[in-house]
Amino acid sequence: MKIDEVKEKGSKYLFQNYGRIDLCFDHGEGMYLYDLDGRKYLDLVAGIAVNSIGYSHPKWVNAIQKKASELVHVSNLYQVKEQADAAEAIASITPKGLDHTLFVNSGAEANEGSMKVAVRYTGKRKILSALNSFHGRTAGALGATGQTKYQDTFQTLISDCFDYFDYDSFESVKSMVDKDTAAVIVEPIQGEGGVRTASAEFFKTVRDVCTDRGALMIVDEVQTGMGRTGRWLGIDNFNVIPDIISLAKALGGGVPVGAVVTTDEISSVMTPGTHGTTFGGTPLVCTAVSATIDVMKEEDLVQNSHDVGKYLKDRVSKIDSDEIVDVRGYGLMIGIEMRSKASDFQKYCRDNGILINVCHGNTVRLIPPLIMKTSDADIFVETLDRFLN
Repeated sequence: MKIDEVKEKGSKYLFQNYGRIDLCFDHGEGMYLYDLDGRKYLDLVAGIAVNSIGYSHPKWVNAIQKKASELVHVSNLYQVKEQADAAEAIASITPKGLDHTLFVNSGAEANEGSMKVAVRYTGKRKILSALNSFHGRTAGALGATGQTKYQDTFQTLISDCFDYFDYDSFESVKSMVDKDTAAVIVEPIQGEGGVRTASAEFFKTVRDVCTDRGALMIVDEVQTGMGRTGRWLGIDNFNVIPDIISLAKALGGGVPVGAVVTTDEISSVMTPGTHGTTFGGTPLVCTAVSATIDVMKEEDLVQNSHDVGKYLKDRVSKIDSDEIVDVRGYGLMIGIEMRSKASDFQKYCRDNGILINVCHGNTVRLIPPLIMKTSDADIFVETLDRFLN
């Protein structure tokens, strides 16, 4: 099938809610995607921070192929061995005490679940999140998303329990957390907000204020988790331990899975009937979770994210061009803010066999597979240098 046929069928049968690029991929291997015509692209998007162990990793493929032949789905009415195994694997990479997991199907669901846990545990009604944040598209997660462009026309679905503080402003957080606050939800790096980072002082303030005023600190690790920032969790860069963590995206290596992770005490409020999901934590996706974490440990991909990310960021920072406004991020989550040409550069990259993402106006967001090598980074930097000069 040719791409024109795909587009024609898609326009006939699909919702037109995505602004799609005229590319369609047939398969992937390692750092590369291959389109229907066999042309290969160095992928620095990774399905929006999902395919962190690369494409078609043999250990991951073998694990899910085997499980698919045995048991893809079974109801949560029963004990699920693969869930217990995957939860144990998650507990091995999260801070001590954060060792109880609820499996869901996506990042938005993980954030919704996190907020339900917080409200039920504290008995309070108010949720605070940051301006410019992004936490998902379902009603509750959309309410927590501090960007009106995502909320527009859907306000009728959004609760009035949400309010928004200034990201990286500890004064703003201090002034807003009160006796009615159930939780503060925050991203270690605002991904959709343009790869914006905050200070260690800010996160420590959020932690202290939540503790002092009886609120829970929820850290949205949907994009920043699973080694993306050069640590297992983005918040690990700031030496802060939250009450609840939400995970998704890279958690399953490509399959749709999310997780709410918290303590034994906090999790205990979610008794039978308080929350559930038909597909959350199937044997197939939980096998993928365990295989993904195994691969990341065996290949030391968290350290690789740190090392190659630092190399890439340093090389980009040394490019002398007025078009580059700022280079920011941690590990292999890097934002290159450009003055005006980010979209032009995205097309230039595509024409030269490289896939990048542009978010929040003019920020080039690099979120490649964590298997990236310095030679891959060199290809990107040389392409950027050619474009600018």
